[in-house]
Amino acid sequence: MKNIPIRRVSIQIVAVLALLDVTLTGASAANAALVHPAPTHDSAAWAKVMAKARGETVSLWMWGGDPKGNAYIDKILTPAAAKLGVKLRRVPIADTKDAINRVLTEKQAGSHRGAVDLIWVNGDNFRTGVQSGIWRCGWANSLPNAKALQPNDPVLTSDFGTPVNGCEAPWHKAQFTLVYNAANVRTPPTSIKGLFSWVAAHPGRFTYPAPPDFTGSAFVRQTLNAVSGGYRKVPSQYSSAAYNRITRPLWEQLSSLTPYLWRKGETYPQTSVELDNLYSQGQVDFTMTYGPATLTKLVKDGTFPPSTRVLSLNEGTLGNASFLGLPITSGSSAGAQVVANLALSPEQQAAKADPRIWGQFTVLDLTRLSPSKQSLFRNFPASIVPPFEVISRNANPELAAGWVGELDKGWRASVLHAK
Repeated sequence: MKNIPIRRVSIQIVAVLALLDVTLTGASAANAALVHPAPTHDSAAWAKVMAKARGETVSLWMWGGDPKGNAYIDKILTPAAAKLGVKLRRVPIADTKDAINRVLTEKQAGSHRGAVDLIWVNGDNFRTGVQSGIWRCGWANSLPNAKALQPNDPVLTSDFGTPVNGCEAPWHKAQFTLVYNAANVRTPPTSIKGLFSWVAAHPGRFTYPAPPDFTGSAFVRQTLNAVSGGYRKVPSQYSSAAYNRITRPLWEQLSSLTPYLWRKGETYPQTSVELDNLYSQGQVDFTMTYGPATLTKLVKDGTFPPSTRVLSLNEGTLGNASFLGLPITSGSSAGAQVVANLALSPEQQAAKADPRIWGQFTVLDLTRLSPSKQSLFRNFPASIVPPFEVISRNANPELAAGWVGELDKGWRASVLHAK
């Protein structure tokens, strides 16, 4: 499963390096942890981490299919890390599982100088790492910049139902979002069930990526919540008994939708990028994303039509977070911690949240920042996307990672191959 694929579009990085004179002078303050009890930040210990990190090379393994994300790492985060004496190396991969498998191989070989120092990770891949014992834990709670996190934020303390326990550092938040062309959808639906009624009334104008595409899988989970009467009716933890009890209406709903989809459901986009292309070409009137902050740039550069709008659903939508995981096989663990702490700084979080750069929602609680740091998040261009506090209203918690693969398999068996 990829981690929140965004859009395969080219960008021009805005000059923001002036914002990135990152300092760590607040490192002596007490640190707000992600889990209870809250540990006390040890400034002397952090100074040792900083000293040890100097001269280290940190290899960040991350999905390489997002040009905006790649450019942010190369043009902004990497130079800022260099100022702290750490060389950051981005390693593009096709799937996060590639990094997990590499670490598992190195762990089995007893390596302590492995090729993977940080992984952009969440969900099932994080859970696999927990079950395999590959994560260094506790370190994320001690990062100086973690003091600006909300310690009781459930999106940051639980990763698709797996307790974080300081085994990964928060990086950015995401909200599943349906997007429509207001020029063609004059009366937009306000619920998933309303969406399905619209699809039946407008054959061929809607489709979704085939699971296991990350966004397609999210759409299936969103539909499961809707047909079950809301997310509270869906057990967060997976069990075969729960699956057998609640998924039949899901498969019936998606199967009944098939004849009204683009190309009558005989084929599906294989990725969210393919769906975006169909939307940009006017072949369908809806697309979907787990990274809605990118929409402003897509409209501005002409990739998406100017009439693009975010669909507001009364029942809310799925929300989650992405993290940076530190494997126990890393040979540059000090440098990895410095990079993760840097990535949590207000300067980096603000740069990454700027839709002209990447457009990822911050994990920071802005009320915990000084007024000058809060102001970094107010300089973004006008956006078609509502503020995060609006778009995440009535947010649905993600199901435990155990659900994801089973629902993907169920979709293939009960929808794709059941024609």
